[in-house]
Amino acid sequence: MSTTESTTTDADRAGVTRAEYCAIACADVFRGDGEVMASAFGTAPALGARLARLTFAPDLVLTDGDAALVDGAPPLGARPDSLVLESHMPYRRVFDVVWSGRRNLIMMASQIDRTGNQNISAIGDWARPAAQLVGVRGAPGNTVNHSTSYWVPNHSTRSFVEQVDVVSGVGYARAASAGASATRFHEIRMVVSNLGVFDFATPDKVMRLASLHPGVTVDDVVAATGFDLVLPDEIPATRQPTAQELDLLRTVLDPKGLRDKEVRS
Repeated sequence: MSTTESTTTDADRAGVTRAEYCAIACADVFRGDGEVMASAFGTAPALGARLARLTFAPDLVLTDGDAALVDGAPPLGARPDSLVLESHMPYRRVFDVVWSGRRNLIMMASQIDRTGNQNISAIGDWARPAAQLVGVRGAPGNTVNHSTSYWVPNHSTRSFVEQVDVVSGVGYARAASAGASATRFHEIRMVVSNLGVFDFATPDKVMRLASLHPGVTVDDVVAATGFDLVLPDEIPATRQPTAQELDLLRTVLDPKGLRDKEVRS
């Protein structure tokens, strides 16, 4: 089936799963970026980047996650030998892209706070952490060099916290205190969770509830968040996928339904 054909009915669209709304929200992270390298961690972000490439962001550049740029948008779980490679992308060149700002990244966050600081390093006192995670990885450099968003598949007071235990990704207040070298290219664009979409479109750059996934209430989000969110007077629902987008998600990009294993309705 071509990417322009559609077999999805109105009844199918009425049965959109929570995971599909999350994938749509992640796709919208890449809207308007033009020719940049997309890096996406997690099932919903990976689907979002591929979906954006096949629809409204045809210039988006995808990688195989190893050392090459890929043609098109391969389905999740595609065998490496089935990929059509566009060019070699050694690890060294990734840094050239990062430092030039030509990258848009969706990272995961074990913790995130109201000013956009992110933690993937450790939980608890850094000297004697209760849990050791993956380390800061590339989060500091990512957040000060190009647009970064976050994906949290299990929104709770343990993940949305008043203050992260370790700052891995740099949030707005911390970037501002570091000066122009940190703020020049700094942008925390969106936070997508299994409950809704959040941004920092506020005068003091603190987290705002931008949309609710269908079936989720404001009270649900407030109860699952460990800090005071900015709550607009009117909060829209996360946009519904088009028939074409649903077809691509269900029949082309994720026919095995891996998305519903990451986020359950």
